[in-house]
Formats: sequence, structure tokens, C-alpha cells
Amino acid sequence: MSRPRPAVLAALLTAAVAASVLTACAPTGEDRPLVVVSTNILGDVVGELVGDDVEVMTLMRPDADPHSFEISAQDAARLRTADLLVSNGLGLEEGLQQHLDAAAAEGVDSFVAGEAIAVLEYASGDAPGTPDPHFWTDPARMIDVVAALAPRLTALPGADEAAIDGRVDAYLAELAALDDDMSSAFAGIPAGRRALVTNHHVFGYLAERFGFRVVGAAIPGGTTLAAPSASDLADLVSAIEEHGVPAVFAESSSPDRLMRALADETDTHVEVIELYTESLTADGGGAEDYLTMMRENTQRIVTGLTQ
Repeated sequence: MSRPRPAVLAALLTAAVAASVLTACAPTGEDRPLVVVSTNILGDVVGELVGDDVEVMTLMRPDADPHSFEISAQDAARLRTADLLVSNGLGLEEGLQQHLDAAAAEGVDSFVAGEAIAVLEYASGDAPGTPDPHFWTDPARMIDVVAALAPRLTALPGADEAAIDGRVDAYLAELAALDDDMSSAFAGIPAGRRALVTNHHVFGYLAERFGFRVVGAAIPGGTTLAAPSASDLADLVSAIEEHGVPAVFAESSSPDRLMRALADETDTHVEVIELYTESLTADGGGAEDYLTMMRENTQRIVTGLTQ
């Protein structure tokens, strides 16, 4: 068998060295910076912005309730090791807040999305003076969050600033397109039918952005942990009849029994339509990412209020 010529050996050696350098430079699972995110909606957005060079750990599982979900001791320990901790804030993560506060107290760098937006308060009679945390129903406010979050992501140790900036610009364009598409779709709903009734108050920001009236919610206040009274429900039935509401909206992460009972109590025909509001779904569930969730909800709201 012939021996390799010196030129061939040199080429092979050069290729081997180059491969070893590339392998050393490529971030591994242990080398990548870690971003821990509280909710799966924000987790999806962060994942779109950082790509594969940053590890994103989302604490909230698909189809969960952000007001009440809890985490394991292992997850609680890991979030304290994060290079950046991203949360919604404004009182949303009620079951998680103690862990978020503890991590911040230990010096974990934290980004609170609610601090990057113009905050709305719940309407009078629904915990007046309390901030509404459901800002993601307005894509314009999500644009504000992404713009504020971007420099915190590019500052992560070892992050590819140019790559993240490119993904941020692309995602901001998608959010702007979503906002335009929602405006166009909602323009087809007559002003008299732009009335929203949900199982709890989650659409205040959408209502302000796109000109809807929030007639009421079956559960008072802004949390799913509250409970309605008989008088609350009676008042809401009257409001549905008074405003001629053709559809009420149940949330995919909560049972719809209350909303169906509410619809049955009215003297008019009222449809019950499910929306994806506070959580993304697992694969195949219909709202696997934020943009898909918002577009699907838009179509269902338009259908429900124009039928």
C-alpha cells in the first residue's frame, strides 16, 4: 500500500486542526448562557430572539395557568443560576413570585416585561388601581417589550450580538405585521358589536388598542384564583342582554362550564367560543407560539362577534 504524500498529510492535518477549532468555538449545552423565563408566552418570544446560541428554560408548561402554576425545587434552584431571568411581572406569576424575588435578592440579573410598557389598570369595580398584567394581548406593547429586552440579550456572556440583533429586527417586523393584520380584521366588526365578555379580565389591552368595550367577566378582578358571586353573575347576564352580545369567550386553560352556564341564563342566543389567552399549547394544540395564538384568537373573535 502506498504511503500518503507529504502534501496530503499536511492537508489532512490542517483540516483536523480547523475542525478542532470550530468544535471548540461552537457553544455546547454547558457553555451557552442560560435565560430562565417565567411564562411560556415570553419563553417563545425569547427563544425566537436568541436562537440556539442561548439556552432558554421556560418554567411554565404548555396549557398551564400563569396565576397558579408552581415549579419544582430543582427548577427553583436552577433559576438562581441564570444569566438572565425574564418574567412578566405586574402580579401575574402569583404562584412563582417568591422564587423570582429570592433570585433577584441573590443578585440574578432580572428583566420584568411589565416595566417596559405603559401599564393599564383594571376598570372600576374590578380591583380598581391594580395593574393589569395581560399586556401581550396588544402586539404594540409586545413590540415595546422586545425592544427593551434586546440589549439585555445581546449583553449575555458569549452571545452573538449581530445574530441576536438580526433576529430581533425580524421579529419586530413580524409583530408589526401582526398588529396591522389584527387592525384590518377587527375593522370588519360593527362598532355596536365590539363587546367582550370573558371568564376573567384578560383583554383590557386588546380592547384599548383596537376599540373594544369590555362588558364584563364571569370571575371578578384579574386573577383566575378569584371566585364569582351570584350577584356578579346576575349583573353580567343583564349586561350581556343589554349590549346584545352574540358570543362570550372562554379560555383554553380553564374549564368552560361557567361560561356555558352564563350563556344559558341569557334570554338571547349566545355562543361560547374558546380562546387561547394566558398560555400557549403543546404541539398540535393550535397555539404553539405567540404569533399563531394571536392570529387564531383574532379570527375567532371576528367570527364570534359578526355571526
